[in-house]
Amino acid sequence: MVPFARPFSGPRTNPVAHPARTPFAAPLAAACGAALLLSGCAAGPGQTTAQTSAGSSANPSPQADDAERTELRAPKPRLAYTYAGGVGVLDAATLEPAGDVGLEGYSRISPAGDGRHVLVASGDSFRVLDAGTWTERHGDHGHSYAAQPTLTDHAFGASKPGHVVRHAGRTVLFSDGSGRVESFTSAALGTLAEDGLPETSTYTAPEAHHGVAVELEDGKLLVTVGNENARDAVALLGQDRKEIVRSQDCPGVHGEAVAGENTVTFGCEDGMLVFTDGRFSKISSPDAYGRMGNHAGSPASPVVLADYKVDKDTVLERPTRISLVNTATKALKLVDLGTSYSFRSLGRGPAGEVLVLGADGALHVLNPLTGATVSTVPVVPAWQEPEAWQDPRPTLYVQGSTAYVTEPATRKLHAVDLKAGKVVRTASLPHTPDELTGVTG
Repeated sequence: MVPFARPFSGPRTNPVAHPARTPFAAPLAAACGAALLLSGCAAGPGQTTAQTSAGSSANPSPQADDAERTELRAPKPRLAYTYAGGVGVLDAATLEPAGDVGLEGYSRISPAGDGRHVLVASGDSFRVLDAGTWTERHGDHGHSYAAQPTLTDHAFGASKPGHVVRHAGRTVLFSDGSGRVESFTSAALGTLAEDGLPETSTYTAPEAHHGVAVELEDGKLLVTVGNENARDAVALLGQDRKEIVRSQDCPGVHGEAVAGENTVTFGCEDGMLVFTDGRFSKISSPDAYGRMGNHAGSPASPVVLADYKVDKDTVLERPTRISLVNTATKALKLVDLGTSYSFRSLGRGPAGEVLVLGADGALHVLNPLTGATVSTVPVVPAWQEPEAWQDPRPTLYVQGSTAYVTEPATRKLHAVDLKAGKVVRTASLPHTPDELTGVTG
């Protein structure tokens, strides 16, 4: 949420200065962090530019030092979690700490899409965290390495950094405060030492809003349309970023997902907007207000999992029903789980299984086509969604065939083997975990 690259042309710009690099405090046996500078400048409304952010030649920012990295027998996935005052990195297999960094303010994290880096939305930028695990490909094989994780001193400048979307080998960043959409080839972040910093393509929406954008395999761009007061449309832009077509049948548009390989969905307050084969279609909710604002898609399934809320006037509804939208048949199925959940409860398994972390403390595994419960795995004690969306609550993150679940109340993290249907490992954390993501290495 592969590969696509297209040539860029246009002016090259100087980098934007950012705070100094903060190394992780918990050292690994092998390790030197990476630093890179990624920044972009916004075009005028409705315009597109391409640029490269170059590091200073007097003070280069290389990836991990070859002499201080450790070669591995296989890729080593890692996890990253935020807490009040920083970000922690863990070994995904053992759940043992790999590093920790202090960071002021509230932060959100997303994988950058290259298997190595994590983007940290903090302050006025998307900062680049090198998780310190990667694989270098050489023809029909690869060499995997580990080093100390590092929060680099460079970032993509952003006014109110928002959604990060990975699709078709491209990573797209949306700045809510400016309406700027910045995209780059995901894999380029992993080859900075050899090829320099990745070029970025930038488009600025006519009006700033809390939005999201998805770049398609052919270079076209799907982007939400709105302003600070309302959002009700999604537009398809060509490679020249001129509008081709739009749908204004999506009030309160929020959230996106990709089903299968090329179908993109957006959440509306009265259903779901589906884009496929160059066209928009609408799947309406059975209720006048039936909001599907948070999505989880899978390349292995045409079905998109979404939440389902029906009370427009309630800030915190704590719904018990989920929606399953089959983008191939345009069928909508509502399933009552018998327990509430939060926007951080939705996930998908490796074969497209629907995963929902319920407030009853169990991981509910459902068949995406029928909505039938396949299994229910007890993981954490029963919990209740907090009123403030920024407050920690049990959170689900899926990597391969393992589902990871945080337990903020006790500072624990649990690993659930989806094939075995049980918790196989639990670790105590030094901080109260909030958001959770990971990299494959």
